[in-house]
Amino acid sequence: MTKISFLLAATIMHAITASAQKLFTLEELNFGGKNHSVSVPQRWDYTWVSNEQEGPSKSNGARSRQGYRLIFKDGEKTYEVNPANGKATECDAPAKPERPRPAGELEYCKASNACAFLRDDNLWVRYPDGHDVRLSEDGSREMVYGKSVHRDEFGITKGTFWSPDGSKLAFYRMDQSMVADYPQVNTFAREAEYTPDKYPMAGMTSHKVYVGIFDLATEKVSYLQAGDPTDRYFTNICWAPDGKTLYLYEVNRDQNVCSLDAYDVATCKKSRTLYTETSDKYVEPLHPITFLPWDSEKFIYWSWKDGYTHLYLMNTKGEELGQLTSGKWVVKDIVGFCSKTKSAILITKEAGDLQRNIYSLNIKTRKRTLLDNGKGVHSAKLSEDGAWVLDTWQEPDVPRKCAVTNTTTGKSTLLQEAEDPWKEWYQPIFESGTVKAADGVTDLYWRMVKPADFNPARRYPAVVYVYGGPHAHNVEASWHWGSRSWETYMAQKGYILFILDNRGSEDRGRDFEQATFRHLGQEEMKDQMQGVAMLQSLPYIDSDRIGVHGWSFGGFMTTSLMLNYPDVFKVGVAGGPVIDWKWYEVMYGERYMDTPESNPEGYEQTSLINKAANLKGKLQVIIGMNDPTVVPQHALQFLNACTEAGTQPDFFAYPGEGHNMAGHKSVHLHERITQYFEDYLKPIGSR
Repeated sequence: MTKISFLLAATIMHAITASAQKLFTLEELNFGGKNHSVSVPQRWDYTWVSNEQEGPSKSNGARSRQGYRLIFKDGEKTYEVNPANGKATECDAPAKPERPRPAGELEYCKASNACAFLRDDNLWVRYPDGHDVRLSEDGSREMVYGKSVHRDEFGITKGTFWSPDGSKLAFYRMDQSMVADYPQVNTFAREAEYTPDKYPMAGMTSHKVYVGIFDLATEKVSYLQAGDPTDRYFTNICWAPDGKTLYLYEVNRDQNVCSLDAYDVATCKKSRTLYTETSDKYVEPLHPITFLPWDSEKFIYWSWKDGYTHLYLMNTKGEELGQLTSGKWVVKDIVGFCSKTKSAILITKEAGDLQRNIYSLNIKTRKRTLLDNGKGVHSAKLSEDGAWVLDTWQEPDVPRKCAVTNTTTGKSTLLQEAEDPWKEWYQPIFESGTVKAADGVTDLYWRMVKPADFNPARRYPAVVYVYGGPHAHNVEASWHWGSRSWETYMAQKGYILFILDNRGSEDRGRDFEQATFRHLGQEEMKDQMQGVAMLQSLPYIDSDRIGVHGWSFGGFMTTSLMLNYPDVFKVGVAGGPVIDWKWYEVMYGERYMDTPESNPEGYEQTSLINKAANLKGKLQVIIGMNDPTVVPQHALQFLNACTEAGTQPDFFAYPGEGHNMAGHKSVHLHERITQYFEDYLKPIGSR
């Protein structure tokens, strides 16, 4: 049986017949005739319990005819649901296997029932019997263990890596004692306190990273003998299936060379370099290698060496075994494998630039088989044996659907379809289309949001929402073309919103992204202005009332557009903006801009300090006062440049907040952004 739980219903899927039976909906839950308020099941802690294994239900004494009971937690209470009738009865939480749960937990290993955790900045491992072993002695804010390194670049999201059998733990050790402190201040203390961040700016001294290996049997720590780690980045750590070899990518400081290296775990020495990739701009390994479950000598690696992100097959001797995927589209994810058919389940952009679709890839024949409807934006979860994929997706006019698909036959069974949650309301008009980039060749995708009562005979103020940077996109074939709720809010107030993904954004191939190399913001602005020109050609757009808003890279773009095209943009709100790339961090900044010393022209061209005098319209700069990503120096030095130039931006800071606001601060932020456009962009008679 394949067991599936969802947002508003529970469903049993029979793995042999591929038939689905809805058991109950949230509204049908029966609490014995008593009124009971249950939170949405997204927040439930689900457990399917097999009656065959555990016997009859202790709380109601009856087996469900499906052979499984659903146990869920809602807040502090635990309930058991009989799938036969939807009756929910409060019960004791089912016993769970003993496992260590120390404070500061980093990563639990199911294979060995051990857990890596931090205590007082030092790395520890808790064994299944409960005793703890300390792996480090010198942990501090300068010597960091077991955490993500290289400022979360290169696909790094964590700092501990268990071997397949759980007998060893690989981990990062980051020495940042040589990195300059950025002087953050805590103003919530009775007397403001100095709370610095380690922040390596472009061209300045960076940290050093080491990779350690802890053996649970010997309780000993060893470090890879990689040599002096100065100006070297280690990323995408992967264990061999037998746990005897550790693989990782190394990237040089200039980020134009990367190598896939194998280290012998017993000796910690490099045994071989399997693959090297170079670029005249930059390389960017974002994924570890992935071994084939049925062949421990072969693995998949990722590369965009043919111009698009694709998959390649290699063996542990370093012999190339061919390209697995190809075409003018990118692979987004390896969901998993079906060992029976020796296939990989992928998510790719093959069916369309704005889509994400699920495919089965036969490793031997290289044949790809579409496993979904070929539309929209899909996500996938694979059953343990790889035979079934749970497909959840959206389309521009489909809020959400969910189906289960047999990965061998492709037969799909629709499980649930969400109704339009806005069907009883007046809705904005959501549209999408293309415009040519500034190169005159490349198609760029845009989204437009119009008021529900849109009248083409009227003239509307327009707001361009922009991000524009790498590793992100705004327009896709999901519900309402990926529109954000703030756009709906603004459309309700009588604005037309326009969003365009320029060159430099993600998922359109290497050359599309690298068009901005060494001069960030320049090609992006040219492309955005192609979209603005299209806007200005529309009779219902008031060309005298065009605003712009964005955050982070989008804040940089907002400020850049306001200063480079002061006669076009009347109002702007720039959140967390980069002002000069020499104040941004090493890994990201140097990848796209090189160093200030090697690219002085590019840094001068992209800096907004010397353009402060160009400000004509109303510009509000908003930051988190303790932003560790785009440090406050950017905004503060821009304000200083404006005072010297005699221009008058507005400024707002959120004390104690970082790069993004959350909770009620986010509500306050969006009210502030909206009010700024209401005050300065909307015609007086329509306020």
